Amino acid sequence: MINTFTKIILSILILMGSLTSLNAMPHDKKMKNFRAVPLSDAQILQTGKNKYYCPICGMTLPMFYKTNHAAKHDGEHKQYCSITCAVEDEVKNKAPLTNFKTVDTETLKFINSNDAFFVVGSDKPATMSVVSKYAFKNRKDALNFKKHNGGEIMRFKALHELVKNSLQKDMKATKQRQAKAIKKGQMMYHKMCKKTTNLFNSVAEAKSFLKSSKICGNIKGKKHQAIALYLANR
Repeated sequence: MINTFTKIILSILILMGSLTSLNAMPHDKKMKNFRAVPLSDAQILQTGKNKYYCPICGMTLPMFYKTNHAAKHDGEHKQYCSITCAVEDEVKNKAPLTNFKTVDTETLKFINSNDAFFVVGSDKPATMSVVSKYAFKNRKDALNFKKHNGGEIMRFKALHELVKNSLQKDMKATKQRQAKAIKKGQMMYHKMCKKTTNLFNSVAEAKSFLKSSKICGNIKGKKHQAIALYLANR
């Protein structure tokens, strides 16, 4: 009886341990991308059918949420995956952006960019740039982040100028990465998607179409981005 009872207890403990591991897996996977948050935690300020995607590069905003920036354009919010894309919109597209906002890494809420303390060049991942940039509402939080992850603290005016000066270099690197993704997207499109003759003005527009039409099934992540890049550039 004792042996049988012991076996039962051990079996229960093993089962409980397995269930705990299974429950932990989704959380662990989410934490691999420091920039990402669940959709429920993301503030999406822009509207319209393409609202979940950066209007410049098409990246899914919640996946890069901690580096999100936003600004007003013709009275409406535009939300970007990064300050690099926001500045590209200003410089390349001549977009007159005002009322800049950025995400506070601690609270995940948008704050006025001029009030933020940015940690630039930490060891956390960068978005659309070689150099990472994370914002904080409180200087104390920025100093603590810098202490553990490196980098230097800058205010928005200086950061904006820094990004503008490095924009051509960042755009060139992005173009090279996207060229590889476009080739992969072309192969995936012809292999797994129903064909469309639709033309798209942006990657964000192509991503919204793929999501709603499901011509490639329920795709997401890198496949979604690569096929959308191909459709927007073919």
